[in-house]
Amino acid sequence: MHPYRTHTCGQLDLSHVGATVRLSGWVHRKRDHGNLLFVDLRDHYGLTQGVIDISSPLFAIAEKVRPESVVTATGKVVARSADTVNPNLPTGAVELAIDDLVVESPADVLPMQVAGEGDFSEDIRLRHRYLDLRREQLHANIVLRSRVISSIRRRMTDQGFLEVQTPILTASSPEGARDYLVPSRRHPGQFYALPQAPQQFKQLLMVSGFDRYFQIAPCFRDEDARAERSPGEFYQLDFEMAYVTQDDVFAAIEPVLAGIFNEFGRGRAVTPPPFPRIAFADSMLKYGNDKPDLRNPLVIADVSEAFRGSGFGLFARQVEAGGVVRAIPAPGGAAQPRSFFDKLNDWAKAEGQGGLGYIVFEEGGGKGPIARNLEPERIAAVRQAVGLKDGDAVFFVCGAKDKAAPFAGFVRTRLCAELGLLKDGQFAFCWIVDFPMYERNPDTKQIEFSHNPFSMPQGGLEALESMDPLDIKAFQYDIVCNGVELSSGAIRNHRPEIMYKAFEIAGYTKQDVETRFGGLLNAFRYGAPPHGGSAPGIDRMVMQLADAQNLREVIAFPMNQQAQDLLMGAPATVDQSRLRELHIRVVAPPPKAKADEAEKPA
Repeated sequence: MHPYRTHTCGQLDLSHVGATVRLSGWVHRKRDHGNLLFVDLRDHYGLTQGVIDISSPLFAIAEKVRPESVVTATGKVVARSADTVNPNLPTGAVELAIDDLVVESPADVLPMQVAGEGDFSEDIRLRHRYLDLRREQLHANIVLRSRVISSIRRRMTDQGFLEVQTPILTASSPEGARDYLVPSRRHPGQFYALPQAPQQFKQLLMVSGFDRYFQIAPCFRDEDARAERSPGEFYQLDFEMAYVTQDDVFAAIEPVLAGIFNEFGRGRAVTPPPFPRIAFADSMLKYGNDKPDLRNPLVIADVSEAFRGSGFGLFARQVEAGGVVRAIPAPGGAAQPRSFFDKLNDWAKAEGQGGLGYIVFEEGGGKGPIARNLEPERIAAVRQAVGLKDGDAVFFVCGAKDKAAPFAGFVRTRLCAELGLLKDGQFAFCWIVDFPMYERNPDTKQIEFSHNPFSMPQGGLEALESMDPLDIKAFQYDIVCNGVELSSGAIRNHRPEIMYKAFEIAGYTKQDVETRFGGLLNAFRYGAPPHGGSAPGIDRMVMQLADAQNLREVIAFPMNQQAQDLLMGAPATVDQSRLRELHIRVVAPPPKAKADEAEKPA
């Protein structure tokens, strides 16, 4: 017999009754029923109930074994009585009558419980991640992640994509986030950068004659954590294709994404390909953001003209000054009590807004503070623009476009929740297309790339030379699912003359481009095919499939929100001898109080 196990803890059933077997695993929990001691054994595959009679010399040994100790148990498989069968366990019809028990590794008193649904702080969970990973839900999430990645690989390979690994130590690139820098020992004062994405390398693969590339790529960005963004590192399905248009890219990745969500979505509906396409400008207008959750049926409308020169002076004056009025429908809102409207008004004020005006539509016209000061024909225009009927209500957001649009999106989300309109139980995909090539930095007022700097502008060189930069659109696109951006992508700029001009508009000199992107630029001079791709986030996909609220629930060893690895103690100080080898001297920041004082104007 094998020294540790003949079967796993998730394998035994009625077909094994009478057999002598050996199991190894963790003591999940114990239950003392007087004459019988029940010991649940758990391993990666499942859980089996063991039982020891009080007459057995093993009883005293088992009584002293703490939970999460590793033991090896040998005995006969017996059928449970009908009233003790556990239908929720694959092994619930049998139990192991233990006649030999070896404690392989005793456990100390646990800093956190593994059995049960106890709630523990993030610090404890991350510091003792090996215990956290033993817990049922988190363990299942990591298994799900592995299966998703395996399915992705199969689907990509079946479409003719070739998996290629790209370098981890590379050069800094303006991807929109801070690089993690690695000092070079052999080249004093110089640094490698960990890749924010394999952007340039996958483009170089296309120039090198490969037609379809992919990898499950690690990416590194020194940025703050969010619920859908892990600090430090993350993984994406990075892929690139040669001789393709935007339509070709969509046609290649849509069956992969739809297939993954159908395979692992546990019966939830998935948007069938082809996915809807929404222009960036339309998304900002109709949904208030570029990551719309299409499970929310509410659509925002612009009703600025209905208020221009109207009797409702507050809105009329802002429209004349260049502002906008956005209307968010509330189907059935007329049936809501006055407290519903007051609560939303108070919420808007707490969010820094002046309030949240509204009109209620009932037989005979509109009612409410705004309706009392707005001409009937204008009320009718609002009603028609938003598509409302008697019994509905509409809320308004007014202000500068860049402020009103996103807040209207927040109102849309809040109203959907308050009215219970979210169409749950589905994965609603869409593409956001026609992103602006450039945007103006609100602080510096300089023109910057709004998305991927390596994208092809729509209209090519002619557009760059003749159009207002803020009016130029790019062949850039995002894939969004249930309000979460899964991926950014683009058709790439593969022409050196277009690349020089595109970067010039963003403030880069020709020398800057050649210094920072010389490898890619030189490659383009020797024949580069038109190419494009994308990179859906693995972590974000698994997060949605697992119904997790945070990326840390689908990553085996994540950092905390401060980008610290509490388990391994990173980041950490380094010996002076190592720093000298790397030609680095650490300069401590000034004390905060003194630094703040120094920043005050004279």
